Amino acid sequence: MNNHIQPVELAKTYRLLNHGPTVLVSAQHQNDRDVMSAAWACALELVPAKVSVVLDKSTYTRKLIEKSGYFVLQVPTLKQIKLVQALGSISKTDHPEKLENCHTPLFQFADYDLPMVEGCSAWIICELIPEPHNQLTHDLFIGKVIAAYADSRVFRDGHWYYHEVSDEWKSIHHVAGGHYYSIGDPVDANKT
Repeated sequence: MNNHIQPVELAKTYRLLNHGPTVLVSAQHQNDRDVMSAAWACALELVPAKVSVVLDKSTYTRKLIEKSGYFVLQVPTLKQIKLVQALGSISKTDHPEKLENCHTPLFQFADYDLPMVEGCSAWIICELIPEPHNQLTHDLFIGKVIAAYADSRVFRDGHWYYHEVSDEWKSIHHVAGGHYYSIGDPVDANKT
């Protein structure tokens, strides 16, 4: 495993999503796994750490989450933009070899039987909190964070360090139709 990947204190997990990045959502049920892109994910609660993500009824990943009760939110980087776009544009329902065709590099943390995408800057492992009304009516899934990790080159001590890394490490933010922004320069309200 990459020795830059370090655990994140669960109470600081919200900081991994607070800046609104596009995320990769992965799940696995038995030997079936998938990864998709999602633009609507956010922190929901600090302690216990919870997150939410919107997953359309037609997505294959959603079906795996409903079966397994677990999912992973990952923060991809600018260097992964083509992978993020492909994983968000192709459905495994129509293309069973989606992950292979998209050349999706996967790994697993020792204690979790879930697919993680290599090269991301953060991984948030979640246990689904079943809320059938929210899931059916609003496509809203809530997860209790059971573990979180980040690449220490860009996130450490509970803070992002985008200002210290090359652009390829910056998070991406989907707008529409394949158009994204990457995170910009830091601005400190206490110093302006």
